[in-house]
Amino acid sequence: MTQVTEVAPTSSARLVRREPSASPERAAVHRRRRRVAEILLGFSAPIALFVVWQVAATSGAVNPLFFPAPTTVWDAALDLVESGELFKHLWVSLTRVLIGGGMGVVTGVAAGVALGASRWARATFEPLLSALYTVPKLAVFPLLLLIFGLTDTALNVAIGMTVFFFMWVSTMTAFLAVSPGHREVAQSFDAGPWQTFRHVMFPAALPQMFIGLRMSVSVAVLMMVGVEFTQANQGIGYLIWYSWTLFQAPRMYVGIVAVALMGLLLSNIVKWISLLVLPWARVEIEGGDRNLL
Repeated sequence: MTQVTEVAPTSSARLVRREPSASPERAAVHRRRRRVAEILLGFSAPIALFVVWQVAATSGAVNPLFFPAPTTVWDAALDLVESGELFKHLWVSLTRVLIGGGMGVVTGVAAGVALGASRWARATFEPLLSALYTVPKLAVFPLLLLIFGLTDTALNVAIGMTVFFFMWVSTMTAFLAVSPGHREVAQSFDAGPWQTFRHVMFPAALPQMFIGLRMSVSVAVLMMVGVEFTQANQGIGYLIWYSWTLFQAPRMYVGIVAVALMGLLLSNIVKWISLLVLPWARVEIEGGDRNLL
């Protein structure tokens, strides 16, 4: 921000001088205060939700059998933590997300780079991949069980397939969105294809690729819950489904909250890594107006 100060003219012309409106220290303090306010607002929504939920459950406005009070859910969570059951299910689910998601990220990035960099590869494979992209992956899961049997491999592959398509689309789109000016600059320096890819195309596409990675983490958690509903005897999805079959609503809500926290944590880890690796793309990664940072 700058302030405009009019200076008395010495002739018929009018001079305008721009002066800084705030020092860098004041701007840094303003950013910190805004960040604290954003964090407080982020916590206020779930706190308000839990307060309304608690009042509704204890007053009888909702059926506590289906919507137990948060205090009841908390007691169930403490029981699961003390017995070690919650951490066991969390670890199994997290392992599946990391293994399956990792396979999907590696293969999806490779496919996205190949199709984004080559017009002929795009013409050959994009119609097929686009058709497969629309097929629900849970519909393919029975086929994976036939191929891999009742093992974790089938679950990991199902998660990996879901992540693959998200990473493929986001990576290919990121490469296609690179400005032609970037390529022209590389050509002006007589850069070869590999140098252009390494020093121009790949760095320019990385911010959008990290955004796709954050989306992929979320869909990996969603797919993990879906496959654990269908075929698993451990994991958070299994805990939610098994608690529902026994009509143990508090334990079911513990699993739902655990899934939400897992997805939030993994997404924020990816966001933190992207900001660490790509500090120049902070606005593009976080969104918003550059002047508000």
